[in-house]
Amino acid sequence: MEPSDVARLYRRIEPLHSMIYFAPEVGEELTELGIGHPRAQYFAQRSAAMGPVGPGVVAATYYNFNPALVVRFVPVVWMSAPPEDVLNARLRAADRALRRLLGDAVSSRECERAGVLARRASSACTPEGRPLYAAHADLPWPDEPHLALWHAVTLLREYRGDGHLAALLAAGVSGLEALILHTATGAGFLPEVAQATRGWSAEQWGEGVAGLRARGLVDDGLSLTAEGAAFREHIEAETSRMSAAPWEHLGEDDRAELAEVGGGLTKRLLAAGAFPSGVFAPGADRTPKS
Repeated sequence: MEPSDVARLYRRIEPLHSMIYFAPEVGEELTELGIGHPRAQYFAQRSAAMGPVGPGVVAATYYNFNPALVVRFVPVVWMSAPPEDVLNARLRAADRALRRLLGDAVSSRECERAGVLARRASSACTPEGRPLYAAHADLPWPDEPHLALWHAVTLLREYRGDGHLAALLAAGVSGLEALILHTATGAGFLPEVAQATRGWSAEQWGEGVAGLRARGLVDDGLSLTAEGAAFREHIEAETSRMSAAPWEHLGEDDRAELAEVGGGLTKRLLAAGAFPSGVFAPGADRTPKS
């Protein structure tokens, strides 16, 4: 498969997982456990599969968060609730959120079929060098089809994410630089949102921008230069190359079917407002498409 085809198929279904980071149901469930701060909720729900890990592990596996922000919430978050309780709360939240966002499609044949295909794809993922994927792959599969779909897409998402970190490391890009390059595409987080939610000060952000400008990767308007666009495209192509196994395992016909049924569910989820306004740039793939 061409890297661009791998990336395109991934984007068709990835929102079915990442809606969890914006679903109010997560906040409600975790607040009941005593985890009330939004950053603590994010760190808890995504890290819980790894057990009661410390801030170093979280910062390493997330890559683009300021370690000083992580240490404010980890490991103290595990004093509020153990990882197994957080995982159960997250699954309950995923159930509630998908039922709200997908409506009657949550129990449709398309949802069930997408789950079967995504699970089959995830069976080709391997754990070497992919800690977040491996941790989530150790979790039991949910019984309900829409939750099995969510779990499968979670595995595919973390598998690709771990590979992306390897590509960034090979390219000599720090976590802060990776975040700035992401915003410079105009297809990800708004810069001010990325800076705030990942815990970087204005001074740190400015230093990161200056370093990338000195390398010729961003211009004075904080957009990618031609060299920067090619540099980031290489990283994305390497990410897709290292993440192609699950999609190649499906075969052409099943890939096309997953793109159709999974993409239809994603379209419905986006139309239901799964992602808030004021967070992503206008070019981001997080708004309803006709």
